[in-house]
Amino acid sequence: MPAMLHHIIYMSRAVRPLTDAELDALLAQCRRDNARHHVTGILFYSHGNIAQLIEGDPQVLEPLYQRIAQDARHSNVTKLSDKPIAARSFQDWSMAFHRLEPAGFEALAGYLDPARLPRTPATLSAPDALLLDLVKQAVIQPHA
Repeated sequence: MPAMLHHIIYMSRAVRPLTDAELDALLAQCRRDNARHHVTGILFYSHGNIAQLIEGDPQVLEPLYQRIAQDARHSNVTKLSDKPIAARSFQDWSMAFHRLEPAGFEALAGYLDPARLPRTPATLSAPDALLLDLVKQAVIQPHA
């Protein structure tokens, strides 16, 4: 019997803007912990706005989400989706954040330039794809 998969989508607000060094440290921690627990997903960060989709074993995701919700680096954690899924939509962990000079993005392995985000995976259900796109727009909004 194939392993059960689940995903959780949430939004939050950083209590203060994260520096590039803090984002690097967060990415390293996420990759290490998620690889250990077979969790995949995508994290969006821009100007203090955070949105994340995590996917994996539901027995791993629920305690992970509880730790995320208690993390003092952000507030107003709001769960938008929490349900079983048929397949993973994000095989690699990625993070997008506030715009740097284009050369800056090239130098930060594992980060995505918000202007070049991948298309929403077809493996997401239509409502979840719409939700993720709305979340992405809310987080990575154009800034003058």
